[in-house]
Amino acid sequence: MGRVRRASPLNPALTEFTTALVRWQGPSGWVFAPIPAEYAPDMISPFGRVPVVATVDGHTWATSVWRDKTAGWLLAVPARVREGKDHGDLVGITLEIDHTRL
Repeated sequence: MGRVRRASPLNPALTEFTTALVRWQGPSGWVFAPIPAEYAPDMISPFGRVPVVATVDGHTWATSVWRDKTAGWLLAVPARVREGKDHGDLVGITLEIDHTRL
């Protein structure tokens, strides 16, 4: 899955890791960044998502992570953020749970 680089001791909700992108099979072909299990959110909203502020390779935006029953926690990474990266490419990610949107 991913290689964890660090977690902030001052803000345990802030995590930084490197992971390989995964292209989801199917007609939509979404690309996701798997979240290492040790940094998975410990909460789920009523819709199965957790709002976060995500930074992928320096691009920051407000989004949500969600739990797939078989794949675990996932972050959808749009093409405008990936800048040509795709399945198997490594990306650096920082996630912070956005408590203002819970």
